[in-house]
Amino acid sequence: MIDPWSSALINYEKLIEQFGIKPFGDLITDIENPPMLMRRGIIFGHRDYGKIVKAMREEKEFTVVSGMMPSGKMHIGHKMIVDQLIWYQKKSADIYIPIADMESYSARGVDFETSRKFAISEYITNYIALGLDFRRKNVKIYLQSENKTVSDLAYLLSRKVNLSEMKAIYGFSGNTNLAHFFVPMIQVADILHPQLEEFGGPKPSIVPVGPDQDPHIRLTRDIAERFKTSFKFITPSSTYHRFITGLTGGKMSSSKPKTAIFLSDSPEEAQKKVMSAKTGGRESLDVQSRLGGVPDDCIVYELLLYHLVESDDELAKIYHDCKSGTLMCGECKNKASRMMKKFLDHISDKREDAKEMAEEVLSGDLKC
Repeated sequence: MIDPWSSALINYEKLIEQFGIKPFGDLITDIENPPMLMRRGIIFGHRDYGKIVKAMREEKEFTVVSGMMPSGKMHIGHKMIVDQLIWYQKKSADIYIPIADMESYSARGVDFETSRKFAISEYITNYIALGLDFRRKNVKIYLQSENKTVSDLAYLLSRKVNLSEMKAIYGFSGNTNLAHFFVPMIQVADILHPQLEEFGGPKPSIVPVGPDQDPHIRLTRDIAERFKTSFKFITPSSTYHRFITGLTGGKMSSSKPKTAIFLSDSPEEAQKKVMSAKTGGRESLDVQSRLGGVPDDCIVYELLLYHLVESDDELAKIYHDCKSGTLMCGECKNKASRMMKKFLDHISDKREDAKEMAEEVLSGDLKC
């Protein structure tokens, strides 16, 4: 059982074996100019992504749904979702971004006003700074608590879901508050409501998520099938990306500042964090020069892999030089820390401009 609200690490291979997620690598040759996260296997699995490949190839309409839960600061691991949204925006997809303030309240106890402030100051500001264009009409963002269409649809769909099913999927116990029981239905409605007639009718949809969110995907796909006659839903597709490892090992987490590089960190602070990150180095320089480093177990290399090195050839050289013992950890850390500082310098400048725009984005006052 997978808990979408825990910070436990995920066994990716077991996820594929037990829950029927398909390896994404089987589709990569069918995708024109796949983005970095796809090319490098960071997006590792999917459900029904062939529908999206077909829609892109035939230049048909499709929808991307990707929520944000505003309960803490946004770190560099969250950037993977924004990178995907930017790529899909270039593919002319309609993008829906629910702000999961109801989930934040039920699962984390964060009140609605605090969620709204987090959404504006952290998430929307960073989405803009990273390059998502909210001026385009194909991007729609909303607070769950203020979207009547979503809440009404959640109520209608909950007619065909029972308590036993929710317990089996999520492991809910007798101590779980009722708001927490209901909020997965809101997320189901977040994903399915773009297929309602008022939003253009049924169309393929893709939900890019981390693997911890798969319970929501499975529930949504099951419910879409149950209501296919009533709403003519097309069962939504999904992709799954690997989590970036925290700076100290384990999962990167907003609630554990030492594990994360936050997008609101100063460039100098982020640079220091990279320099202190766990590496895949050997016990001494002599041993490493003879045996080579272990980039597959190196957090600094992960930062390069996921975010900092765009060129696949450059990344391959770093990997080879580390494995062969010609690149030492100190040199690699220095390179990565400089790249991180440069990235945060750029984001910091963009964030200042984005702060003013973020409020307008959520209020709907931003001019397209």
